[in-house]
Amino acid sequence: MSYKRLIPCIFIAGQKAVKWFDKEDVLCEDVLALAKSYNDNGADELLIFDLSDSDEKHEEAIDLMRRISRMIRIPMLAGGNIRRLEDVKKILYAGAKRALINFSKPDSEKMLAEAAKRFGREKLAVSLNDFDALFKHQHIIGEYADELVFMHRLDMNSVMNLSDLPCIIVTDTMEEAELMKVLKCPGVRGLSGKYISRPDMDFGGFKERCGNEDIMMTAFESMMDFSQFKTNEQGLLPVIVQHYKTQEVLMLAYMNEESFYQTIKSGRMTYFSRSRNCLWVKGETSGHFQYVKSLTIDCDCDTLLAKVEQIGSACHTGNPTCFYQPVAGGEADVKNPLQIFETVYDTIVSRKKNPKEGSYTNYLFDKGIDKILKKVGEEATEIVIAAKNPNPEEVKYEIADFMYHVMVLMVEKGIEWEDIIREMADR
Repeated sequence: MSYKRLIPCIFIAGQKAVKWFDKEDVLCEDVLALAKSYNDNGADELLIFDLSDSDEKHEEAIDLMRRISRMIRIPMLAGGNIRRLEDVKKILYAGAKRALINFSKPDSEKMLAEAAKRFGREKLAVSLNDFDALFKHQHIIGEYADELVFMHRLDMNSVMNLSDLPCIIVTDTMEEAELMKVLKCPGVRGLSGKYISRPDMDFGGFKERCGNEDIMMTAFESMMDFSQFKTNEQGLLPVIVQHYKTQEVLMLAYMNEESFYQTIKSGRMTYFSRSRNCLWVKGETSGHFQYVKSLTIDCDCDTLLAKVEQIGSACHTGNPTCFYQPVAGGEADVKNPLQIFETVYDTIVSRKKNPKEGSYTNYLFDKGIDKILKKVGEEATEIVIAAKNPNPEEVKYEIADFMYHVMVLMVEKGIEWEDIIREMADR
């Protein structure tokens, strides 16, 4: 079964989001807020076009892409003003899942081949304005690209005869019936364009209407009915909530049947409040949403484990977890590596934002990038020297020193652990 995706697009022109390629009508002044809105309200991916016409504006657009990537949890596809291989690299390094190469531009086939050899075909998509371009370049596109993006709705039967690559359709039609026809095409993986990109787009409602048309949309699906769970006398099921990265237990809450299915439908954790006797979406007032990564029932079917992406703090007190008050025993001497790295990184960020007198970290930031790079190089050399000695303790010490200075460099260059982890995972 082929599941379809809703993919709003952001056209960046002059650091603003405009409605279409003509760059005339402003859709939203705040591009970051618009991207976050799409992310929070049910979009499956995000498509970004840089409409700049100069290198300076292009760099500003890529910086916006980088900031968007760090803010959203959905995949990002980006392109526009790609003139050289370096532009492809910058877009991928900004966090895009794929870079989009425009086949209406000269030498695009050569750039696609070079980019695929350097970054891998799975990192590349091709945008097409007409059927002739696909017909002419079908073989090189099939060999070096992983996805097609059509700027107009074409005869999809003809397209499928030439290529089996999945397609995203970017259309300016506002007619819902026409959009349903597009989504029913077997070769279409995603829908984008003016209708999907409205700031007030109701993604959940549109997916429901698609479901009524027998169009299978990307969404969480439960493999069990709520009736199969063992609830208490009030019809409630306890839910243990765990951070999907650190495995830290964040909180305990309850779901009834309605909140369970609302969670499945929206992808955001929704609970039943026993004190208020109503449903509540975690983060609705604080902004500290919990996005579902997985739901698992225990062996007795009476307790749900939810692994989530936690935005902000889980506890209303501001603590990262609701379980912070010691009762008995001491804290186990087991350290989560990711937590340690993130804690040190956050401390370095705090030093940069709020300088502390006598801080070595602030000394490095004050001296600038050349001093930081010098220390990284020195510490790398120290590891090599220490490794020649038989005692491994010295190596541990030097690696820890090296990692600290690397983190200072990361903060100086605006690189987060999430960027490194994502890059490692892609490899």
